[in-house]
Amino acid sequence: MNKQAWNISSGRMPLFRRPFHEYSLRGRVTLSQMPLSVTVGFTAVLVLAFFPETLPNPLFISFLVSQVIILVLCYAVPWERLPYPSFLVIPLLDLVSIALGREGGQDSLTGISLMAVFPVIWLCASGVFPRTAVALSFFGPLGIIWLPLLIKGDVSGQDLARSLLLPIMMLGIGVSITVMTLSMVRQQRDLEDKDSQLQGVLDGSKRQERLLNTVLDTVHLGVLAVDADGNDILMNRKQRAHHQLASPPDNPDPNESQLLVFAQDRTTPVPVEERPVRRAVLGEQFTDYLVWLGSGDEQRAITTSARPMTDQDGNFAGSVIVFSDVTDLVDALAAKDDFVSNVSHEFRTPLTSILGYVELLLDDDDLTDYQRGPLEIIQRNSERLLTLVSDLLSSRRGQLIISPHAVDVAELVRASISAARPKAAESGISLRFDAPEQLEAHVDSARISQVLDNLVSNAIKYSPDGGEVTVSLRSEDKHVVCSVSDNGMGMSEQDQKEAFAKFFRSESVRNSAIPGVGLGLSISKAIVEAHGGTVSLRSAKGYGTTFTFALPA
Repeated sequence: MNKQAWNISSGRMPLFRRPFHEYSLRGRVTLSQMPLSVTVGFTAVLVLAFFPETLPNPLFISFLVSQVIILVLCYAVPWERLPYPSFLVIPLLDLVSIALGREGGQDSLTGISLMAVFPVIWLCASGVFPRTAVALSFFGPLGIIWLPLLIKGDVSGQDLARSLLLPIMMLGIGVSITVMTLSMVRQQRDLEDKDSQLQGVLDGSKRQERLLNTVLDTVHLGVLAVDADGNDILMNRKQRAHHQLASPPDNPDPNESQLLVFAQDRTTPVPVEERPVRRAVLGEQFTDYLVWLGSGDEQRAITTSARPMTDQDGNFAGSVIVFSDVTDLVDALAAKDDFVSNVSHEFRTPLTSILGYVELLLDDDDLTDYQRGPLEIIQRNSERLLTLVSDLLSSRRGQLIISPHAVDVAELVRASISAARPKAAESGISLRFDAPEQLEAHVDSARISQVLDNLVSNAIKYSPDGGEVTVSLRSEDKHVVCSVSDNGMGMSEQDQKEAFAKFFRSESVRNSAIPGVGLGLSISKAIVEAHGGTVSLRSAKGYGTTFTFALPA
């Protein structure tokens, strides 16, 4: 057999201690010869028992001796050292040997020529030279029958035709065996190709796995993947450290409910159903969920984010949770808030003193209108600064108090524009006002004035090259809507996303000489939202900005 066909059989048979293809080539040749040798042995026993007169026949003795010699050759010849198809000489010798046996024993036993089926099967199943093997499957048995007839002479056409059935049967067997063998060879090649492809995919998968593990162990984020049942699929080095940090001292392998996970106050344990991993297992998607892990001085602030995984049918298959240590950031924010709080407390005392003295001056009835005007501006801006200080303190505590009452918002807009005119004139900016004569709403007048002053002041401040600032006021769907537009420097899309964050100032503004601390928009947004309203912006870099806020009327 060729190397592929010869290795096709891999199943175990009771006769063999191991699969056929695992034997050496010498062993496979010997085993392939064994069926014919066993059959010849039975034939010898039958002749000895029932036809002893056949044994002295030289041809029959040659048949038996040649079979013994052929079996010895199968085992003795080092076939591995010879060209691969050289072992096919054995079935050819078998055909010659069977021809001798047929002539020597046909008077006592019929059917010896049927033994030709064994070498025919061997030749055709080898897969080597398949066309030659098919031809031999016909001409070999035909030669076994015809050659003796032709040697004896005086043979008729009827004698030759009478013996054609066996060669034709052998041809059919040979063709069938050859077709099956070639088919099996093709199947084996296909399997080998697929096995090679699978091995390549497996090797690639292992490389990707090693790369993924290396990347995950390199990043400074904890990464945990869980399946739909909450079982860990993947945990990188950083997350193992987080898990160790959250483990109780007396429990080296705690489950999720036993981990030391605390809320933002650092002391209240987070309920099991609200813990990041549990929420992720339930299919939730969240971002920047802050918890504290561990206890004592080693406690760390961790923000967690989770995204669900789905299978090919779209069903929930687990989640990936990312843990980020933000302890230093949390401590820095706390220090900043403490600093702002301390500075605000220091500002409150002198501002209160300034307001007290201004009120005393304004109580003087002898003041002229020329003198009273600047004092009222001082009073108004001092009150605004005191309100800003209070807002800083409120922002530190997370509180913002409003006192709504019936107010003419149009008058608040006019007052804000009037206060901003000197600064606008100094900057070469034209102020325009588009509003009805009167528009009432239930709001905190001081707070809304603060919002207007912030937005108008910003519009003037961020239009360094002059231009026009327009303040419009209108009633829309039971809401009071106010817009402040300028054609100044504008903002990028990234800056717009962070415009309302506390202490945010864009890079272009920080690089300019424009003063500010980045609190105005944050406080204005908090005031509007405290009224149940909304605030938005629309801007384009180099083309200006429009801020719009809407309040329930």
